[in-house]
Amino acid sequence: MKLQRKNGLRATALGALAVTGALVLTACGSDDNASSTGGGSKSNAASNISCDGAKGKLLASGSSAQKNAMDLWVKNYMAACSGVEINYKSSSSGEGIVAFNQGTVGFAGSDSALKPEEVAESKKMCKGGQGINLPMVGGPIAIGYNLPGVDDLTLDASAVAKIFNGKITKWNDPAIAKLNEGKNLPDKAIQAFHRSEDSGTTQNLGKYLGATAKADWPYEAEKKWPAPGGQAASGSSGVAAQVKQVDGAIGYFELSYATSQSIPTVDIATGAAAPVKATSENASKAIAAAKVKGTGKDLALELDYATKADGAYPIILVTYEVVCDTGNKPETLDTVKSFLTYTASEEGQKVLSNAGYAPIPAEINAKVRETVAGLN
Repeated sequence: MKLQRKNGLRATALGALAVTGALVLTACGSDDNASSTGGGSKSNAASNISCDGAKGKLLASGSSAQKNAMDLWVKNYMAACSGVEINYKSSSSGEGIVAFNQGTVGFAGSDSALKPEEVAESKKMCKGGQGINLPMVGGPIAIGYNLPGVDDLTLDASAVAKIFNGKITKWNDPAIAKLNEGKNLPDKAIQAFHRSEDSGTTQNLGKYLGATAKADWPYEAEKKWPAPGGQAASGSSGVAAQVKQVDGAIGYFELSYATSQSIPTVDIATGAAAPVKATSENASKAIAAAKVKGTGKDLALELDYATKADGAYPIILVTYEVVCDTGNKPETLDTVKSFLTYTASEEGQKVLSNAGYAPIPAEINAKVRETVAGLN
């Protein structure tokens, strides 16, 4: 279906609920309640999942930002569809797109839309078609920190940029103190952590800083970390682990990693009436202003990182599932369509808010379901 205009999106604000460690599930086995016979059997917990045509093993890989969401989806889906194995390798957006364009996975997860050169490359694998972006997971990129005694911290875009490019090196720097009047900030070195591999989370943070603090962040928004200094860790889980362990640390990762490990997160001063907390509800308010910029069946979104709307958290990302519009591998096509039909369903999207994510707004999600149904 071709989109003739950019579509404004409306989202229902969703409350952010803390996710426990129990939600971080493995994606390598089916639920004990799943039937062991028949490819279309369903558990009571996932009664609305259609398994028609799904069979065998489906490999997928990419974004670690959506790992916790994907773990939940895979568990529910495999409980409903016995005889089907979904194996999602959480690595990075860059690695997922490479794997997709090499034809080694049925779909890839990416925190940023395909670049023109990646679309061109995909045509070699998508026989008669090309790779397209299907928005499936939304949410805030939290700025997590480890500063004992400081339970509430506010930063603005300029301060975030200067911290991550090494211009602010102490927690009691005047720029931070000005944003946190009355708080006892320690004379302690800042330990900044960033992603070591190509990451869509890095790119989305760069888009936010480029849109709001260009003078302090003179870098292009790329998946590779661009700034000097700092320390690197692998995946969102690796950055979160370092922030959790290192006194004086700061890093960026999806909210689910902060909530599952009880890592405090920074409130962002945007110019709104009050600093904005990183919550699923506040991310939904920002994502609601997104517009479709893709053409044809491509549903890539344009996000407003510079929003100053009250309660709208600006450091957001949308994770896409990358598939071929035409020319998907016949041996996995039915399983890809069945699984993505579930993840884009009301039931599939509903589980996201319980895990620190923001469901995709209903208007665009309906277009995702229509596109998935037409994959071939």
